[in-house]
Amino acid sequence: MIRLLLADDQALVRGALSALLSLEPDFEVVAEVSSGSDVVRSVLEHRPDVALLDVEMPGLDGISAAAEVRRAAPRTRVLIVTTFGRPGFLRRAIQSGASGFVVKDTPAAQLADAVRRVHQGLRVVDPALAMDSLTVGDSPLTERETDVLRAAATGASVATIAERVSLSPGTVRNHLSAAIGKTGAANRSQAVQIATANGWL
Repeated sequence: MIRLLLADDQALVRGALSALLSLEPDFEVVAEVSSGSDVVRSVLEHRPDVALLDVEMPGLDGISAAAEVRRAAPRTRVLIVTTFGRPGFLRRAIQSGASGFVVKDTPAAQLADAVRRVHQGLRVVDPALAMDSLTVGDSPLTERETDVLRAAATGASVATIAERVSLSPGTVRNHLSAAIGKTGAANRSQAVQIATANGWL
């Protein structure tokens, strides 16, 4: 049996995935969690063969959780299953140690096949997304620019952003200006939209 852990903050989606995968004769869902922060603890407790993680979850996002799983339990393979099929997410997920990346509208038979292939040590990536990822490339933003732009996504003032990221308002303005230039945006709101669409935030 291939032991599975499911992590998704939407109970309905998590339940549907569990029901769907449990129909497979060689799958056993051994754990379900709703927060990225609970993933590693649950992996260490239940020792699944494959952890299926959503990207956007409370506490810890799925990509960060994937990196923690690879460090804490290297025998557990990670398959990202997400609504957000963004090229930047794919790149970051693979860099974090995930073995696969598929979107939630993947047909059930293909999802089951992806789980089996990941369990065998193979890499599984949505082909259309892989092509987009090659076209888009890596994020042009530095780590600090990413932090500042992520904080700006809430529409906060420069002073509030500065407080959140522990920088001076002048430095925040410089980082925002650099991020706007690197994304080819007209303003910081558009820079946030472009970076989000590409999965850089």
